[in-house]
Amino acid sequence: MRLEILPVLGIGDVTEGDDLAALIATAAPWLRDGDVLVVTSKIVSKAEGRLVDVPADGPERLAARDEALAAETARVVATRGATRIVQTHHGFVMASAGIDASNVDKTRLVLLPQDPDASARALRAALRERYDLDVAVIVTDTMGRPWRNGLTDVALGVAGMPAIRDHRGEVDPYGNELQLTQMAVVDELAGAGELIKGKCDQVPVAVVRGYLTATAPDDGVGARALVRDAELDLFSLGTAEARAAGLAAAATLSDGPGEAPADPAAVARAIAAVAGVVAPGTAFTPVTDAEVRAALVATVPGWPQRATVLVLGQPPTPVDPAGLVRLGADLQRLRTALAAEGVPSALLPPPPGSTAAACLAL
Repeated sequence: MRLEILPVLGIGDVTEGDDLAALIATAAPWLRDGDVLVVTSKIVSKAEGRLVDVPADGPERLAARDEALAAETARVVATRGATRIVQTHHGFVMASAGIDASNVDKTRLVLLPQDPDASARALRAALRERYDLDVAVIVTDTMGRPWRNGLTDVALGVAGMPAIRDHRGEVDPYGNELQLTQMAVVDELAGAGELIKGKCDQVPVAVVRGYLTATAPDDGVGARALVRDAELDLFSLGTAEARAAGLAAAATLSDGPGEAPADPAAVARAIAAVAGVVAPGTAFTPVTDAEVRAALVATVPGWPQRATVLVLGQPPTPVDPAGLVRLGADLQRLRTALAAEGVPSALLPPPPGSTAAACLAL
């Protein structure tokens, strides 16, 4: 495969109501069938009127930006100082919901397109119907990546090609069947286009030539295929936000063991999960002995007979009032960790004669 990345020069400033298909076709009469058109979302937003009027400076500008951000936010992922990482109504997780103040008049902000996939489909259809060009279209924007510095362009919308190249089921040269490999090829093409578009050069469109031998017969499902389902997202919140959500959940935990026997392995995982955050000296000891449980049923008022495991909580020694308070907080952390493993619990008095200060029945 031999790729070319070509800039589309001469588009100029785009304003509300402009015909992007006409602007691009006029600036790039050399376009060919099978080309991939990489279009900065900002000119799409401008043409579609996705602009917000704001004061040029001062606290009123910040207030107007915050109002726009709230309107574009489906949920807050993380907040640090003035930085807001949010999930947009499209499903994208990005800083400030993609709201941009660059390459636009100081009294306006640019929002992301309302539906980037629909924008890509509309531009592709216009080029096909009016200029007899069969190209794929990627609408892009710039965002950061977790755990890595720097920004890159990614796809927000796509038409005419799949967003993902799925290698699962293929066999590598060593005879290994690929199990997980799904390449976000439209993100890779978006990044390639950004290499020649730049941020200050007023080149909002690039063409990648040579990647496709032919476009897809239809527009495909679009870039929404790139949005990870919430139930598969292991990092859906920032650390402070996840901790706050966990503490809030701990306040409403069910107060009783589950109907099914507790899984000792799950209990061990929960205890290990809180080992690094509990107060120094706090210890949690799981007990699965049937005779101990039978004795508790007989001697401890309110002991739930269906409990199959108990966890004894021991505070640091010597025991003092502050240590007992810390143990209470540590018990709530453990209950939250147990709930995350699907193990309900009940907080009960410790067994008679035990050195423990508290007991969880599971």
